[in-house]
Amino acid sequence: MLVHALIREDGTVAADELYTVANTLGMSDQQVRLCVKRLVAEGRFTHEGRGRKARLHATEDTTRALAPNADFLRHAFHQDAGLAPWDGVWHLVAFAVPESARTARDSLRETLVHLGGAPLQGGLYVCANTWEPYVEEAAHRLGAHDALTLLTTTDLRRGETQEPAELARRLWPLQEIADRYHRLSRIAQPRLALLTGATELSPPALLTIAVELAAELTRAIEPDPLLPPQLLPQPWPGTQARELIARCWAALHEREQGESRPALFRLYADITREAAERTAR
Repeated sequence: MLVHALIREDGTVAADELYTVANTLGMSDQQVRLCVKRLVAEGRFTHEGRGRKARLHATEDTTRALAPNADFLRHAFHQDAGLAPWDGVWHLVAFAVPESARTARDSLRETLVHLGGAPLQGGLYVCANTWEPYVEEAAHRLGAHDALTLLTTTDLRRGETQEPAELARRLWPLQEIADRYHRLSRIAQPRLALLTGATELSPPALLTIAVELAAELTRAIEPDPLLPPQLLPQPWPGTQARELIARCWAALHEREQGESRPALFRLYADITREAAERTAR
């Protein structure tokens, strides 16, 4: 996460910056060296130079996957602003992948959960959002598209449970997801105070705060199915946490002073600013 978070818009990571931020976060130089070695061996980066004067170059695949959750984060802010109300439609995916393709089957299951799906029965998953393009892209990539069945319904029942909010409570681990957002808020609040205070913060200090926020945001949002507000307990802690994060990104952006920042942070700042502008309109 640290290495990916520090990729600049030209696709490079400066080793000196990487070691400095890692040390501030309590990581040793040896940990960084081993991580870089593994990333290069996996073909995610190329490497030039030595020690703290080295520079990493992200490969095309790494650059493309820099912010895989960008669409979902954008959708979350739209939900928070009331711009993505639920239409009452449940989206279902069924699949039957043979044992001979177990790896593809397991990867498809993991992908469906990552996209916000919950299992109903063996090989049958449900989501409250329009996820078909993402599901089909993953299935094509895994060679399992012919095994998919896609359908939608407004009449979903599990046993005697039919009320949508109660179904959501039974299908997704909402308390665990809420706890992650409570943690994100606890992390964001003191950092927002630092960013909006009068204390001068060095570039490495700003990068460290940004990496900490990005890591906690990822920890919170990756397992979140981004259920519509109509299906969630209110007030929902995810809304408050994302509002704090948006203020942090705005404060980080104000402190840029024309300096080049990592692409991931610029992307997050653009998403939160876009959501604020749409809400204002």
